[in-house]
Amino acid sequence: MANFSFKGRSRSGEAVSGERVADSRQALALALRRDQIFLLDAEEKKASSWRNMQFGGAPTAKDVAVFTRQFSVMIDAGVPLVQCLQILGEQQENKKFMAAIQAVQKEVESGNNLAGAMKMHSKVFDDLYTNMVAAGEAGGILDTIFQRLSIYIEKAVKLKRAVRSALVYPTAVVLIAGGVITLILWKVVPQFTILFESMGVDLPLPTRIVITSSKFIGGLGGVLTGIGIGIGIFTLKAYYGTPKGRYNVDKLLLKVPIFGPLMRKIAVARFTRTMATLIASGVPILDCLEITAHTSGNAVIEEAIMNVKSAIEQGRTIVDPLKESGVFPSMVTQMIGVGEQAGALEKMLTKIADFYEEEVDSAVGDLMTAMEPLMIVVLGTVVGGIVISMYLPIFTLVGQLSSGKK
Repeated sequence: MANFSFKGRSRSGEAVSGERVADSRQALALALRRDQIFLLDAEEKKASSWRNMQFGGAPTAKDVAVFTRQFSVMIDAGVPLVQCLQILGEQQENKKFMAAIQAVQKEVESGNNLAGAMKMHSKVFDDLYTNMVAAGEAGGILDTIFQRLSIYIEKAVKLKRAVRSALVYPTAVVLIAGGVITLILWKVVPQFTILFESMGVDLPLPTRIVITSSKFIGGLGGVLTGIGIGIGIFTLKAYYGTPKGRYNVDKLLLKVPIFGPLMRKIAVARFTRTMATLIASGVPILDCLEITAHTSGNAVIEEAIMNVKSAIEQGRTIVDPLKESGVFPSMVTQMIGVGEQAGALEKMLTKIADFYEEEVDSAVGDLMTAMEPLMIVVLGTVVGGIVISMYLPIFTLVGQLSSGKK
């Protein structure tokens, strides 16, 4: 949400100016048009740092899930729509979310439908959300739609948490291990190097390798390595920002050992859950596929789903293009085929989603169990190897002195 100062002209030709909150200039123009004001000029006002602190960040998926659950309960209890929005807007802790809900409330009060008002705030309510709300309004089952939405968002949050658990733990351990090893090579090993030089002993190969690594890290090589890593990360992000780059990286991720099968299971769970929720809500099948493709989170999966959409537009079934994509497991395509033939596609997709969500939970648990001791062994081996390499010359010297005394 942004605060705009605007100038416009009313239907009678009078000049009108003021300030109004809107998601974008286009949303502002639509809102003013409903008030019979033609927008001539608009300028976004930059908020002060204090105001930015007040508004905070964008609402999280958990915020939206709680709002949706509360909304469904209130509508089911017979509370009027505008009153629901007013109550829920006032109790939001996130200021941006509060502003969005209050803006939706004003749009509904001015005669706009709920889905149309929410579409004006696409950063808060995505296409899946607004399409389901539109279907609920058209079918008179808005309370049921919000129940389905809340369940869907809660499961999506759980799935995202599983992804983070799978990726954050090993990443954190690797970074900590890298930091510890770098610190040892940078600060501790040079002290031993000075000692060995003063002793004048012949250094064994492991010790020479560690000292060479220490000099590299502590000198210009360490700086160049850091710069190289930074450039590499920036280049990868820029490449991933292109359509071709995103497709190639996502394709590679699906082939990575251990993590690839897990990412595929997550993609299948997300695809089937989203499709089941949209179909159950009465959203047309082509719209379901397009929304599902955009929320898949993987360019390869997105392309496969869009190919399914194109095939259906040509009169084909869902299952054939899914099989041809080679992305989805055979069990998934077979179950979808059975569901399509039996006219129970939504139920079959729900069963697949439940199964794969359990598979993801199990896979993440097994991954954490296996990686924890593995990381400890690797870190212990590297650090222990450095320590032993530093003490080898001392052991050698002690052995020589003992031999000389004898």
